[in-house]
Amino acid sequence: MVTEVEELMGIATVITSGKGGVGKSTVTVGLGRALAQRGRRVLLVDCDAGLRSLDRMTGVEEQLVFDIADVVFARCAPVEAIYPCGEEGLFLLPAPSSGEHMIRPGVMKKLVPLLKQYYDHVLLDSPAGVGMGFRSAACGADRALVVCSPDPVSVRGAGAVRELLGKLAIQDMRLVINRLNRELFWETGVYGDLDSVLDSAGIRLLGVVPEDVSLAAAFLQGRGAPERSRGRLALCRLAGRLEGEKIPLSDAF
Repeated sequence: MVTEVEELMGIATVITSGKGGVGKSTVTVGLGRALAQRGRRVLLVDCDAGLRSLDRMTGVEEQLVFDIADVVFARCAPVEAIYPCGEEGLFLLPAPSSGEHMIRPGVMKKLVPLLKQYYDHVLLDSPAGVGMGFRSAACGADRALVVCSPDPVSVRGAGAVRELLGKLAIQDMRLVINRLNRELFWETGVYGDLDSVLDSAGIRLLGVVPEDVSLAAAFLQGRGAPERSRGRLALCRLAGRLEGEKIPLSDAF
């Protein structure tokens, strides 16, 4: 039986990848912005202790005083460590600046349901790879987005993440192919088509985001992407598909 409290809770999505450098954090921030623009309350949770990046990408780097470790160890109230990101409905709970303060899985499993009571979407930006940081980010999630670029090493890493997510009892997972360059994809000839990528990863596709230098540059400067950039438009489609709407993948391919 679903209680009234459960009906009012948001949904937590871990955004992860087997390999670094695929633009996972860019997808997290872009998806968060797109969901906020749809009128949702969105909390980005940076789970990459010691290597945090979302504060920079959302433009709140200079404002930080507290982080998720301060919340866990009761050094501040949760609201003091959550920062508005300049876009209505978008907020950030930053990671600790030191890797020594990584939040363990058991703690995240208790914390995330509390956060879901106040936000429509909680997006957990996992560290790349499959270490403790990955398990901490994933253990509190209801579903997963696995991000990969269309190259064999990245796709193989996505397959490894799929298996580990299954062991963590996360069955609802989708693949995001990021940084797709059509010319390079065909020129390398490693995969005959995108279906071959999906078969190798073993994960259903949610969306495709094209290589977009303007989007990456804007996020590195802590501001939103140009309104008509191809990457931004693809992420807006991704947000709609994530919420169950029937929207074309993108014009990336």
